[in-house]
Amino acid sequence: MATATGIYHRSYASELKLRSTRAEYLRLGLMVLLLLVLPFILDNYWLSIANTILIAVIGAVGLNILVGYTGQISLGAGGFLAVGAYSSAILSERMGLPAPLAIVAAVILTAVIGTFFGLPGLRLKGLYLAIATLASQVIIEFIIRRWGWLTEGKGYITLDRMNIFGWQLSRDSFEQSWYWILLVLATLAVMGARNLFRTGLGRSFMAVRDQDIAAEAIGVNLTRAKLTAFAVSSGFIGLAGALTAHYNETVTWEAYTLNVSILYLAMIIVGGMGSIAGAVYGAIFMTLLPVLIRTVADVVGPAAPWLSNQLPAIQNAVFGLVIILFLIIEPRGLNRLWERIKEYFRFWPFRY
Repeated sequence: MATATGIYHRSYASELKLRSTRAEYLRLGLMVLLLLVLPFILDNYWLSIANTILIAVIGAVGLNILVGYTGQISLGAGGFLAVGAYSSAILSERMGLPAPLAIVAAVILTAVIGTFFGLPGLRLKGLYLAIATLASQVIIEFIIRRWGWLTEGKGYITLDRMNIFGWQLSRDSFEQSWYWILLVLATLAVMGARNLFRTGLGRSFMAVRDQDIAAEAIGVNLTRAKLTAFAVSSGFIGLAGALTAHYNETVTWEAYTLNVSILYLAMIIVGGMGSIAGAVYGAIFMTLLPVLIRTVADVVGPAAPWLSNQLPAIQNAVFGLVIILFLIIEPRGLNRLWERIKEYFRFWPFRY
């Protein structure tokens, strides 16, 4: 035979494997190798961008669980990031809780608050639910801006250098140390989310997305499924917020505005909704896009000085244009483009 005609399974164990072909294992091995060598070949600037990407991956995966897999539109990601960041900072700096325990507590608190704001989702759908989650973003943003107790009237919170049960991160290896921490957490987040949808709970999320009335008819508890989706998604996003706080060592309300919510929503739209891999691709793409725009502006700056002055507006325009192009040309995002590339080489020289 010139090429394989498909992937066939002879046992349930074979069917349940996450990867079935040698090519998939080869790509996985190359990706692992790349991730392991990155901190040795990148300077601190690019490592900081890699660390930002890893944090964004955790948040984007969490948002995709709610929006892409459960079909519950949310514009409140920035607010839940703020809950995770502020709660972790307060618990570690004022109450003396070790940073890892403060992060865990922040994740739980964010999940609880996310569940509370998910209550409107029991009766609302579509645009109405989006407005309800937008209200959560506005409420949380108002609280963190106006409630002086959070920042003791300073408007910001500063954190000490991360200390993990006696192990202090040093300034010389700051980015490298954070890279390994974030790589482990991002890997666990991706693997956890990937396996979540191999369970009955994860499949109930997808059933609610596809048709909630039919899901209820076959025995899915809609209340439990929707609220659990909000809790799990908010927990992931809260983890990203807490890690952002400890990584930046400063917490300010400007980092958790509605623009951040839209950015995370753009990540899963560009990467591909309803796909864990798509959330990863989208986080990488949307984090690197501003870097690319700044690089282009620096190169052409002497010839077009107005470009540097209008850089924020240009970035917003490019973000909007990218989202529109993906919605028109490939609504299923980068993940679908990658799948089509793999299918092309798998079946070449045939068209299908």
